[in-house]
Amino acid sequence: MGSEAPSWADQWGSGGMHDDYGDHNNNQSSSNNKGKKAGNVKAAASAGLGKAKSAATVGAHHAKTAATAGAQKVKSGTSMGIAWIKNKVQKSSSK
Repeated sequence: MGSEAPSWADQWGSGGMHDDYGDHNNNQSSSNNKGKKAGNVKAAASAGLGKAKSAATVGAHHAKTAATAGAQKVKSGTSMGIAWIKNKVQKSSSK
């Protein structure tokens, strides 16, 4: 094994919990940063929700259009089939 990979301390910091969460004296600025981050996340989620809603609306419209076209095809096919059967029955009874 080589020493090419970073050590555990390089990856996670070697100072313990104070490196990750800040000192107790600097706690207020840390909470301000958390608030800003949460606001950014909420804004991004809201924008994503708006995009998802519009995509779903467009998708629902396309699905409705396809369903309507399919229903029309079934209706016309059924009508043509019934007319064909009536025609066959009339021809055979008139012989």
